[in-house]
Amino acid sequence: MVIGIIGLIISLTALMFFAYRGINVLILAPLCALLALLFQNEFWLDSSNGILLAQYTQVFMGALTKYLLHYFPLFLTGAIFGKLMSDTGAALAIGEKISDTLGPKHAVLASVMACGILTYGGVSLFVVAFSVYPIALALFDRAKLNRRFIPATIALGSFTFTMTALPGTPSVQNAIPMPFFGTTLFAAPGLGLIAGAIMLVLGVMWLNHRTAQTALPSLEGELQDQNSLPLKLAESDGETSGPSFLISMIPLLIVVVGNLILSQLIIPHWNVAYLALPKYGSSDLKSVQGLWSIIGSVSLAIAFILLFFRGYQKDMVGSLNKGTMGALLPVFNTASEVGYGSVIAGLAAFDVVKNSVLNIAPSNPLISESIAINVLSGITGSASGGLSIGLEILGAKYLELGRQLGISPELLHRVATLSCGSFDVLPHNGAVISLLTICAMTHKRSYFDIFVVACLIPAVSIIVVLILGSSFGSF
Repeated sequence: MVIGIIGLIISLTALMFFAYRGINVLILAPLCALLALLFQNEFWLDSSNGILLAQYTQVFMGALTKYLLHYFPLFLTGAIFGKLMSDTGAALAIGEKISDTLGPKHAVLASVMACGILTYGGVSLFVVAFSVYPIALALFDRAKLNRRFIPATIALGSFTFTMTALPGTPSVQNAIPMPFFGTTLFAAPGLGLIAGAIMLVLGVMWLNHRTAQTALPSLEGELQDQNSLPLKLAESDGETSGPSFLISMIPLLIVVVGNLILSQLIIPHWNVAYLALPKYGSSDLKSVQGLWSIIGSVSLAIAFILLFFRGYQKDMVGSLNKGTMGALLPVFNTASEVGYGSVIAGLAAFDVVKNSVLNIAPSNPLISESIAINVLSGITGSASGGLSIGLEILGAKYLELGRQLGISPELLHRVATLSCGSFDVLPHNGAVISLLTICAMTHKRSYFDIFVVACLIPAVSIIVVLILGSSFGSF
């Protein structure tokens, strides 16, 4: 079994190293998953019976396909929406207004807040990345800031305080602990606000420092970057002007408000008994409500742009086609990472690592929970994955220990949610890879700052919450 664990470490290290070196994850993820399998007992017992092919076609591709089945519409509508916002000049109008209001030196803060408003409004982080990227691009160009920091800026606004810290945030990471601890999305609101403030303030300070000390690349390099951008801003031909700021904000408001109305007021009242049929996956409304609401709201925003922004973009069909193609690589990159995690999670050696991690500091549920979820999220490259695995196995034990030691379920909830949003953003994380793809950047150019704002600084906030929670309880 020791050899199997070594294989997991080698596989994970290889995945992060070569992803950082720029090798496409579509090739890298299955190869690294199969590399881990070579060190496992099950490979040597069944190597003559096609176990490698079975792991690739049945486990890896099965998980990849399931992810595409569920999330491809989000990537597709998000990419089209982002492309239309860019090509019609709406993103530029919003960016210029924010820049004028806050001043060019606040381009980082403006971009972070744009992400934060959307994600706190319930918009998927993938849709946010597609939507805010052209806005951030306009802000950074106007402020003459290096574009290599755009991915970290979007990550700060989407992957951190609005995902795990702010009370009431509708993220899946904030929802997963509820059935385990009998809590709500507003668990430990004071601690959540403190953690969120730490992430926001320190993150913006770091990025402001980095953008101030890093010069712009050469003109030749900048032009090369522009040519590779999947969602680059439309170049003005001087014949048409873009929409005003207020009109440009309407599609974004449609996304946020439409998502709220559909998810809370309309979809819950639909008679969807047919979902229980095998042809619809034997599912229920709860499992599709969030997905349907965001697909519907983004689609409504796209329809609005197509109907009312035609005067600002002559080739709407071209924008639709380019947006569609722009969704393919990010979604397949992320799905490949999900496939990798599925293979790793099914290995016997992973069970040994998982149980060992979960038994760290068993007498202190807060520390044990935090370390376990952090490590599991890092191994799987998934915040929700690490959180689910940890709570499914020991959630009941944490709750019982908490009751014995006077630790409230709300504090356990907030620590669990915060802990999944730190080491999940290692280089092999699917959202990180998708974000870099959307922004046409590489790990080598942009990952270090993502790591600081979305991993190290959230880790600091977790430590602060652990200290405050242990000293004063939940508040």
